[in-house]
Amino acid sequence: MTREEIQNLTEKHGLVITDDITFNDMGIDFRVGMVTDINGQKWILRIPRREDMSVQIEEEKHILDLVKKHLSVEVPDWRIANHELIAYPLLTDKPALTFDANTYEVTWNMDKESPNYVPSLAKVLLELHGISESEVKEKELKIKSSSEIRKEIEDQLKLVKAEIGISNELETRYKNWLDNERLWPAFSKFIHADLYAGHILTNEKNEVSGIIDWTTAHMGDIAMDFSGHLKVFGEESLKLLIEEYKKLGGQTWEHLYEQSVERAAATALAYGFFAVETKNDFHIKGAKEMLGV
Repeated sequence: MTREEIQNLTEKHGLVITDDITFNDMGIDFRVGMVTDINGQKWILRIPRREDMSVQIEEEKHILDLVKKHLSVEVPDWRIANHELIAYPLLTDKPALTFDANTYEVTWNMDKESPNYVPSLAKVLLELHGISESEVKEKELKIKSSSEIRKEIEDQLKLVKAEIGISNELETRYKNWLDNERLWPAFSKFIHADLYAGHILTNEKNEVSGIIDWTTAHMGDIAMDFSGHLKVFGEESLKLLIEEYKKLGGQTWEHLYEQSVERAAATALAYGFFAVETKNDFHIKGAKEMLGV
């Protein structure tokens, strides 16, 4: 879309913007950009890439309505939300890390060694995971048990192997993971499900101040919300996060750490499944590399 087309689209929905428009085209489901309205307020725009996203958009709107009641940090406040456009005022702080859309160079917007980050993240995770099942049902959001999740992953593994391929090493690892009863929790909690430093905003004290990108939130395995921390901060920091979470009263089980490690390793499979679904050559090529094909 041209600048003029974007301006026409926002004005159609009551948001009059200047020509101060910057877009990042890396988003899979949405084009994401930052704009400035005629009063100087900055906004985030998400423009759907497909016409069949109304259900997904409505579900994420319900998710945001739910989490903003329970979290002590900022989440996006969707002022416009329809099949053409999502728009919300820019949140106060920046993500803990950002990366260049062209060079993939990572920029840290916080001190990653700060002792304040992990305890603040544990607090927010406790608030998020404490959302009741009854409220999740009321919003008609997804609820998945461990057995349902394992069946879903098993089906994805079969499909990805058939359509793209997978190394013997990774296939064996995933199968052993799925068969290992002791790794899987006997309970489900409401989770973000795509939580890592790029979706976590931090303030000047290096504390969590906001969370964005709630598309995949559902009731499921809390290890998903710990696995993203492992990939960025490493094993020792993950262990510390789990300990802080337990200190605050978070429900865990003996093998949460090991499950989080396996969850992180399953990122390649999840990407492979996405590549098969989208039939996008760029993503299929990237998935094959991750899957060792």
